[in-house]
Parts: sequence; structure tokens; C-alpha cells
Amino acid sequence: MNTTKPNYIRPLDFKHGRVDMSHGSGGRAMAQLISELFAAAFDNAYLAQGNDGAILPATNGRLVMATDAHVVSPLFFPGGDIGCLSVHGTINDVAVMGATPLYLSASFILEEGFPLADLKRIVESMARAARDAGVIVVTGDTKVVQQGKGDGVFISTTGVGVLPGGVDLSGDRARPGDCIVLSGTIGDHGMAILSQREGLEFSAPIVSDTAALHGLIAAMLGSGAALRVLRDPTRGGLATTLNEIAKQSGVGMMLDEAAIKVNPPIEAACEFLGLDPLYVANEGKLVAICAPDDRERLLAVMRAHPLAREAGVIGEVIADAHGFVQMTTKLGGRRVVDWLAGEQLPRIC
Repeated sequence: MNTTKPNYIRPLDFKHGRVDMSHGSGGRAMAQLISELFAAAFDNAYLAQGNDGAILPATNGRLVMATDAHVVSPLFFPGGDIGCLSVHGTINDVAVMGATPLYLSASFILEEGFPLADLKRIVESMARAARDAGVIVVTGDTKVVQQGKGDGVFISTTGVGVLPGGVDLSGDRARPGDCIVLSGTIGDHGMAILSQREGLEFSAPIVSDTAALHGLIAAMLGSGAALRVLRDPTRGGLATTLNEIAKQSGVGMMLDEAAIKVNPPIEAACEFLGLDPLYVANEGKLVAICAPDDRERLLAVMRAHPLAREAGVIGEVIADAHGFVQMTTKLGGRRVVDWLAGEQLPRIC
């Protein structure tokens, strides 16, 4: 992202202006958009280098990189927007590997005619989320597609973090007897998106849980608990995440439905719409697999953090050659919590 200030006369009209094809042309109009919006919002020494890439300092430790594309609809929703979501989603993918997120790149696909006021709001939200998380947007790219060929804004972000020695978290490390810990309630993000998208109103507000999890994860790692796996249950929800881990580790899982917390408005909305909250996306929760002897130590640290005050053990890893995730229901029965064939709520991140 070249941030060199162009020679222009009239500043962009962020109140009434709209994106046009020239903003992705590589000429003065694009340079002006980058200078007045992106460079101003993300201002830092690496971005100010103005080159096609950022030269970053050497780090002590292994590097972790994750990338994510964000196509959420609507762009603005209760509790957040595509801007902060694009930051949280990517740095959480870095953090659940045990790494400290450091840098982000950002690529914007803009639709011709999109209001500059909305774009400014999104970029400023993204910049604020990055600052709050202590990460830096060091490089990026902007493209514009013709009206009708996009859907407002798509954002792709790539995150880089550093992994200290001695930390080894992976989906293939779950062992029979391990505890399955969930940091809080499920389904908040997906239902916030759906309610906004469909214009649904419920008696209590439904708000996305989108948040950066690396502070919580740092506290968990600092507890000394023997952590095997960390994951953030986003698309496909808790059920899909646990099936992924079970497959990687070659184990089964037994869940306790009564231990899995769902906020009452989310539960009511899911029942009304015929959805299972186990498969609804989250953007501010995590699943941890830990050694059974360390469960209380881990829970104490998690519950002391504002993002995991409702953390609890929701099940156990078991030996199962078939890799089934099962659940004891509130009625005392048992059912298989299988993969979905597809996504029950598309475009939620």
C-alpha cells in the first residue's frame, strides 16, 4: 500500500461522496483515497515506508501466520461491523496457536457506488480494533469492482504473530481423559447477524460477541495449565470445531448439554427459527482442551478475565476409533453431534 500523498486540490467528500472506479485505478484518485483514509486511520512507521511491502524487525521465536476473508452481511450489526470483525477474526486465529499477534495486512474489495461515509466508518472501526489489540496494519491493497459485481465491501486480512518456545498447541494433541472447556455462551454472533439481516426483533437485545482473545489466551498460557488445543468456534459453531479436533486427534468426545451455556434470547431465537445453537458462529469465544488435573487452575484464570467469566467444563475427550462427538442431553438421552452438510447461516463472518 503506497501511502505517498498525491498532488490534488479537493479533499475527498466523506459525507456525500461514493467509491468510483478511479479509486482502484492505481492513479491519483486511488492515492488520494489511500492517503486521506487508510494511511490516516492506520498511521504507523511501517505503513509510512510507502513501499509495496513492509520491512519488519526480526523476532525471537517462531512465526505464526493466518489469513481470513470477511464477507459478512450486513456490514454493520449489533456489537460490531465488518471492520472490527476483520481484525478480531484474524488475530484470534493467530492467538489460538499460542502466538502473540503483531502485524496485519488488509486487502479491500470495494463496490463502485459504495458511500465513502460508510467506508470511513468501517476503516476507523478496524483501526480502533487494531490499536486496542496492540497490532499494527503494516501493508494493504485496494481494488474496486463495478456496481453490481460486489456487495459493498469485502475485506481480507492476514495476521502474523510470534510463538514463544515451549508452546505447542495443535488440533492433533487431544487425548482421552482431557477436559473440554468453553469460555462462555454460544451463538451470540451468528444470531446478531441473522436478526439484523432479516429485520427480526426480540424482547431482549442480541449483540455479537466479537472480541480479540489474545489477552485471555496469554493469561491461560501463563497459568501453567497443560493446554493441548485452543480453537475459536466461528463458522459452523461449537459442534463443527469439536468435530474438527476429534478428527485431527483420532478421538471421540462426550459433551454435557446442560453445561453448554446459551443466553436466553439466543436460545429463544434459535428455537423460533429452527436453528441449533451448537452450529451457530461465535467471534469472541474459545474452546480449550486441557489435561484433567489442570482444569481448576485453568478455570480460575479464565473466570478472572472479562471475556471468560462464564467459562466451564462442557465435556470430556474419550477413546473412540470412529471419532464421534456425542452429547448427553438435558433429558438424559444421548445423541451424536455430527458435522453439518453445509452452513446453516451463510455470510456471518
